[in-house]
Amino acid sequence: MSEHDETRRRFVRDSSLVVGAALSGVLKSSSAWSQSRSGSDPHHALDRSLTRIAFGSCAKQTKEQPIWDAVLATKPDLFVFLGDNIYGDTRDMNELRGKYAQLAAKPGFKKLRASTPLLAVWDDHDYGEDDAGADYPMKEQSRQIFLDFWEEPADSPRRSRNGIYASYSFGPEDRRVQVILPDLRYNRTPIARQDLGGTSYKEWEAAKRKSGGEVPGPYARVPDHDATMLGERQWAWLEQQFDVPAQLRIFASSLQVFADFPGWEAWVNYTRDQQRLIDLIRRKRAGGVIFISGDTHYAELTRLDVNVPYTFWELTSSGLTEVWPVNVPNANRIGAQLREANFGLIEIDWRASPVQVTLKACDVHGTPRIEQRVSLADLQYHI
Repeated sequence: MSEHDETRRRFVRDSSLVVGAALSGVLKSSSAWSQSRSGSDPHHALDRSLTRIAFGSCAKQTKEQPIWDAVLATKPDLFVFLGDNIYGDTRDMNELRGKYAQLAAKPGFKKLRASTPLLAVWDDHDYGEDDAGADYPMKEQSRQIFLDFWEEPADSPRRSRNGIYASYSFGPEDRRVQVILPDLRYNRTPIARQDLGGTSYKEWEAAKRKSGGEVPGPYARVPDHDATMLGERQWAWLEQQFDVPAQLRIFASSLQVFADFPGWEAWVNYTRDQQRLIDLIRRKRAGGVIFISGDTHYAELTRLDVNVPYTFWELTSSGLTEVWPVNVPNANRIGAQLREANFGLIEIDWRASPVQVTLKACDVHGTPRIEQRVSLADLQYHI
């Protein structure tokens, strides 16, 4: 048995005890089950050295989810759920709990949860309503249900925040991987819509599709200096995260960070937030940042190499069950979109010199359909 397999065996044993304790009501605090370290939220797998990180989004709980077989076959050290992990879309919290229960009962999800450390953030559908923001009236109740489902300890700092944002640091000092999960819903100010000349989006979209070419969504940039997805309290928290030492930082966003301009919900709609994030990474001279995102119902690779401290790479993976029928614009896209069920995979070769990171979007058979290799040496701040 390899060292990796032995570590996995110990994790399965320990996580079984944790889940059993949570279900029985014994688990009350983070000290009962999680590791902690300075600059990181608590998690039971912080000491794990990460070489394979899988991720995905947009999994409708009423559909079959065969993709988990391919995910499990990669033997990931960590899986990151990037939102729309269920399609709740309700103000009835009993209904929301029931939909989480449907996900929990999926055979593939059960196997994943029993074998692999998990992280999760929400997007609009598991938050509660389509494209919802701070005005969703059940957001606090939904937040508690989310944290309970993902087994957040009762005394976790995450439970005291105005949202479900979190950050975790995994592995030894020389292989430290930080995963940052911003919350783009709880504090988000209203979004702006495009002027479609008085027609409905459905009519406008049908005409665009008929004429051929790419079809953007209905949203526009918000023309308001104070518009934000994060809110000031979360921004203050995020400033601190880029002071935490790490060789590789994974910025795990529920929405696309650098797609330009899809017309759907994305960081580009909140231009000041997007520029503020770039400025933050520049000011902190934070190296090794890679971006992952979900939401879109297709996979694509995005590259931003203008007015940034080094080239930014973003892999979008969506959905685990959901597929969008048409091409959507993105001026920063590299290659083609993958419009079929998919999951993302990050492979880290710590033995290479310099360290190499490979980004993959894989189909339901586990076949990589989008792939990009990046040297960690190229993801460093240069004056």
